[in-house]
Amino acid sequence: MKKFAVNKSTGKKISGLMVAGLALFATQASAGTLDDVKARGHINCGVSEGVPGFSNPNSDGVWSGLDVDMCRAVSAAIFGESDKIKFVPLASKQKILAVVTGQVDLTSRTTTWTMKRDTKEGVDFTTIVFYDGQGFMTRKDLGVNSAKELDGATVCVTSGTTTELNLADFARANSLNFEPVVFEGKKEAVNAYRSGRCDALTTDNSQLASFRTTMPDPSAHVVLPEIISKEPLSPLVKHGDNQWKDLVTWTINGLITAEELGVTQENLSDLSEAQRNNPTVQRMLGASGEYGSYIGLENDWMVNAISAVGNYGEIFDRNLGKDSPLNLPRGTNALWQNGGLMYVAPLR
Repeated sequence: MKKFAVNKSTGKKISGLMVAGLALFATQASAGTLDDVKARGHINCGVSEGVPGFSNPNSDGVWSGLDVDMCRAVSAAIFGESDKIKFVPLASKQKILAVVTGQVDLTSRTTTWTMKRDTKEGVDFTTIVFYDGQGFMTRKDLGVNSAKELDGATVCVTSGTTTELNLADFARANSLNFEPVVFEGKKEAVNAYRSGRCDALTTDNSQLASFRTTMPDPSAHVVLPEIISKEPLSPLVKHGDNQWKDLVTWTINGLITAEELGVTQENLSDLSEAQRNNPTVQRMLGASGEYGSYIGLENDWMVNAISAVGNYGEIFDRNLGKDSPLNLPRGTNALWQNGGLMYVAPLR
């Protein structure tokens, strides 16, 4: 083991009364984030300080990434335009607090869905948009082939994250002695690793692949094979506003459902006969039922969202997959019918 210097009639009358009652309830319950967003004219969306593939600004300040596209889809579902957004960069310690205090309407920022966050910290998670796991990156010239060979290593890590806790668990379970070098922001941790202050950097594996591309010589760095945790990443909203949570959840669910049904940004206005006759497609695109009204929106909410950003597969490929510099495989993020974990509740 390599050592490092520590550095679903009862009666139609009754049914009608029930419908009227539900409509009244929906109206009463609608006061909240959606009304605030409509009055303001844009969404405040919390994103990272810069993680290529997820949320990252270019030199002109234009944001892109999978997390960014989730916010753009919500904007399009509400306003019919994908750019009614103010992006708010948040450090790791700010991403939950910013939602709870109302600084942002949602955070779409590589945030792991955990029990404590979901039950004790005043937020609700929506839909998992990426299945990840924590790993390690080191310099190739250190000759390390396994994270279990990092005994005695200094490891750059971000504070207030599941990453920091997982690092301690992994060390304890494997009798390893790490010296964590802790930073408040991911940017600082990455910069410290880049400068040589740490022997290794630990965070979600997808982010390691992303950060590796930003190194002066990416080939000089290697992502080790171990995945030491489960990191289901999901946008989150403030606890208690059920309509807003439903809106964000079902917009994202719709993007995943669109991929399942082969509905894309390009073929949306020219679907095949089989697709046009598919009941789920009809519901999703507002040709059947009043599904948009369930979440306070017009019936073309998903038409607008898909028109703006495409389906989930298109979003993945553009930002993280085969059409991106990262070229990450779909893996566990493939649709369920393709052997992956992407499976959402039915839109009906």
